[in-house]
Amino acid sequence: MDNKQFAKQLEKRTRKFAVKIIRLSTKLPNTPEGWVIRNQITKSGTSVGANYREANRARSKADFKNKIDICESEASETQYWLEVIVEAEWLTWEEVKPEYEECSELLAIFTSIGNK
Repeated sequence: MDNKQFAKQLEKRTRKFAVKIIRLSTKLPNTPEGWVIRNQITKSGTSVGANYREANRARSKADFKNKIDICESEASETQYWLEVIVEAEWLTWEEVKPEYEECSELLAIFTSIGNK
C-alpha cells in the first residue's frame, strides 16, 4: 500500500472513530457534569480525524508534523476522558473498551508517523 492509499484509509478510520465517540457520548448522564465530559470527549475524539485530514493537506513538512502532533495529543486526551467516564462509573469498561482500544491504535500510529 502506498502513502496515498494509507492516508485515505486512515482518514476513513479516524472519521469512523469520531462517529463512535459521538455515539458513546450520547450515553453519558444528562447532568451538568455529564455535559462537560460529553463536550470534552466529543471535541477531542472528533479532532483526531479533523487534524489528520488537515495534516494530509499540509503546506510543509513542519506543518504536517505539527498537525500529526495534535492528532497524537487529541487521541491521548480522548483516552483520558474514557478513563474518567469509567472511573466515574458512568459507563463500564466493557462499554468503552472498543473505543479505548481503537484510540490506543490510533495513538500508536500517530506516534510512529510523528517520529519519522
